[in-house]
Amino acid sequence: MATDDIAQLADALSKTHVGDGELSYKGLGLKLDSEQSKDIVQEIDQYQDLRALRLEGNTLGVEAAHAIAKALEKKDLLRCYWSDIFTGRLRSEIPTALSLGSALMCAGAWLTELDLSDNAFGPDGVKGIEQLLKSPTCHTLKELRLNNCGMGIGGGKILANALIECHRESSALGAPLKLKVFMAGRNRLENEGASALAKAFKLMGSLEEVHMPQNGINYTGVMALASAMRYNPE
Repeated sequence: MATDDIAQLADALSKTHVGDGELSYKGLGLKLDSEQSKDIVQEIDQYQDLRALRLEGNTLGVEAAHAIAKALEKKDLLRCYWSDIFTGRLRSEIPTALSLGSALMCAGAWLTELDLSDNAFGPDGVKGIEQLLKSPTCHTLKELRLNNCGMGIGGGKILANALIECHRESSALGAPLKLKVFMAGRNRLENEGASALAKAFKLMGSLEEVHMPQNGINYTGVMALASAMRYNPE
């Protein structure tokens, strides 16, 4: 790594906010590959009571994501703010980089918030987080944000089925999924994707906020969503 790159990274890391269980690299504009992630991995390792990790506004390569994931396997995260973390990366790399989710499952974390907005990962990216969303790690999820991810109809259906499975499994354990906030604007979900998600919303019955603008949804999809909201009295 060039000396200037090291100096820039050191300066950026000196601005991170560490406290209240949260470690934040938000908006630092770091391009993280294998070498550049070492300091972040060390900070995660050394943070004893890490509960929230902010990575927004940086870009993670596959090797950096794997290294950070390895560190997270020993952490009990509650909140993951991981929007806009793949800018400039190949779309084919992103599902592999989403091993971050596998790390949370390995750690036995119980998430309350997950934000993966502004990551143009498409249906393949939804497949990359499918097992996470079905797992006990997401049984406790309260807020899910997936704005501007390019999911399309196919991704919307995968997401809906994952949420339905999560609700089914968590209900069987006596603590059903009670998602309160759902955001999935600008995803080209159209009527089919919206109708699939409506089935999940109807089952949960716990929603307080739903944001789905700019998805090409018309009468059929809107009617399905409106019908589902009848089962969400809050």
